[in-house]
Amino acid sequence: MKLGVLTAMFGPKPFNEILDILKPFNLESIEIGTGNYPGDQLDMPALLKSKPKRKDFLAQLKDAGLKISALSCHGNMLHPNANEARRALKVFTDTLKLAEKLGVKTVITFSGCPGSDDKAKLPNWVTCAWPPDFLEILDYQWNKKVIPFWQKYSKVARNHGVQVAFEMHPGFVVYNTETMLKLRKECGDNLGANFDPSHLFWQGMDPIACVRALGGKAIFHVHAKDVKVNPYTTPINGVLDNKPYGDEFNRSWVFRTCGYGHGVDWWNEFVSQLRMVGYDGTLSIEHEDSLMSNMEGLRKAVDFFKQVLITEKPTVMTWV
Repeated sequence: MKLGVLTAMFGPKPFNEILDILKPFNLESIEIGTGNYPGDQLDMPALLKSKPKRKDFLAQLKDAGLKISALSCHGNMLHPNANEARRALKVFTDTLKLAEKLGVKTVITFSGCPGSDDKAKLPNWVTCAWPPDFLEILDYQWNKKVIPFWQKYSKVARNHGVQVAFEMHPGFVVYNTETMLKLRKECGDNLGANFDPSHLFWQGMDPIACVRALGGKAIFHVHAKDVKVNPYTTPINGVLDNKPYGDEFNRSWVFRTCGYGHGVDWWNEFVSQLRMVGYDGTLSIEHEDSLMSNMEGLRKAVDFFKQVLITEKPTVMTWV
């Protein structure tokens, strides 16, 4: 497996500065934001238009010892606000085109979340079965919006030679193993998971069990991000929490740098299970720990994964 990083942590810094920052860490891969929620860390219109600029861009990466693990454009293409949906979709389709031109096989996004009906103005994330109105909303969302959309765009992605990896994220229709497998079954096997254990932890799932349930064919990319569930507030309020992320003392859970939510033993088993189901790609560090600076979080995560990452393929021993 390779260790990489998502560039969103660097915000609007010029891409050459990001590469200079990353060089001392000796990472092997980079996941680059192309717009929507991760922000845009490169000049996508210029790269789409100019083959020489793409060549120079790839040369920069090669000089830095990095390969692109994925292009990320997490957005809501199913937003009930038509302007918002169009904007997000433009970024997504441009990212598919750029991925093809750069030889990148994976584009990461969200599954999206529609509204409750055709007149809705905001997304509606349904998490319970009663009152029965919620089941009507789910039926509308999946059968009228989600499945038709992703049946169409799985084919578009395939035509560009790209697989689409969804982050299973609360607030969107794909947020757990079951919904991921449902979308994949209905819309195409070039749709899979960008597996981020942090979002599964706080929902009460066991990410290792989820890895085994999805299997290697449905896991296209992996984020390395941790969570700490607050043992003092969660017993009182549960895990559903809309307090600001900066209110760490009162929140039910907070994102943490890897190793600060779960220790080496857990991450050892996680990486081993990924290997057993056939995943041998990148673990992409995503820094969202509000208790550490970006650089401290990155340093600690890289040092942590030196103890964890499996970098060599196993040798099968035979006895004569």
